[in-house]
Amino acid sequence: MTAPIRILHVLGTVNRGGAESRIMDLYRKMNRERIQFDFLVHTDNEGHFEKEIKDMGGHVYRVPRFRGSNLSAYRKAFWDFFTIHREFKFVQGHMTSTASIYLPIAKASGVSITIAHARNAGVDNGMKGMMTRLLRRNLDKKADYLFACSRMAGEAVFGRKAVSDGRTVYIPNAIEVSRFCFNSRMRDSIRKELGLDGQLVIGHVGRFDYQKNHEYLIDIFYEVQKLCREARLVLLGEGAGMETIKGLAAEFGLAEKVCFLGNQRNIQDYYQAMDYFVFPSRYEGLPGTVIEAQAAGLRCLISDAIAEEVRITDLVQMKSIKRPAAEWAAQILETADYPRINREEELIRSDFDVNRQAAKMAGFYLTGDMAGLTVNEET
Repeated sequence: MTAPIRILHVLGTVNRGGAESRIMDLYRKMNRERIQFDFLVHTDNEGHFEKEIKDMGGHVYRVPRFRGSNLSAYRKAFWDFFTIHREFKFVQGHMTSTASIYLPIAKASGVSITIAHARNAGVDNGMKGMMTRLLRRNLDKKADYLFACSRMAGEAVFGRKAVSDGRTVYIPNAIEVSRFCFNSRMRDSIRKELGLDGQLVIGHVGRFDYQKNHEYLIDIFYEVQKLCREARLVLLGEGAGMETIKGLAAEFGLAEKVCFLGNQRNIQDYYQAMDYFVFPSRYEGLPGTVIEAQAAGLRCLISDAIAEEVRITDLVQMKSIKRPAAEWAAQILETADYPRINREEELIRSDFDVNRQAAKMAGFYLTGDMAGLTVNEET
């Protein structure tokens, strides 16, 4: 039997982040006798998906984190890696902050096709963000193919000209839609488990860091509480900023009304328990969580800094995070009464179903032909 072709995905970790979750959704749908995924990460810690990857026949390799001062050592780590590992047909760099370093090394080492995959439309503030912008300069010239989860992400990472010239291919952040469709029985079960019966449940899914803007989310919920004492805020995710947000909730007198649930394997069940999804990010590429929320039939109020492509259904409204939190709260409460219905067909037609996307990506990996990757013309 012919060995499967191997695709190397370069990431920071294999934890439950957005990019990692979307890649794993694709991986599970691949015919692994023909296509295998491997992962190169920038951490020594075992990630959430690591065991599953190994069980499916993939490998997880490691290189040191790039810290700016270790450029020579970082480059050497990749040269050493690709000198040993010559089995990859594709290298797909989702970690675009340093892709201009490792993708040319992969190409020079004999990798047939290199891909830079833009998954975010902004950078952190401060020196880290400045370094990221510097390293991304001319990245559009250092990869064979340019993928982006949205036009906004493509322009932010590769530049407007690369997008307007048609050199960037739009790859939707597809999900397994059927997993997230509204389930009234699961809704009742989770709400009972969390003690949320009779409450207006506002939800959010995302790691606790600068990008996700949890501070503003707490401000919004504080304003909601002034008008609706029965409201509760459910937060899923982890991150370095979690303790700060817990302290802020306590400072606002909301400690008993905000549920910090961490990472959950059955995340789809928790969407069912929510009544409203609020997502005031400072920047995004195309957040899969908002796609998941729509699949669950949830009305969403999100930051207008997020790519328009995320608005697959009429459930999504956008608002500026520069507006007072009270305006967000008022809009949530004014629009919180609506029917929960199945939105599966809308998402599938919009190419956001992973089954359809997996077939397209498999065709690309097997042939290198980009023609099949264009988004459905119905959208």
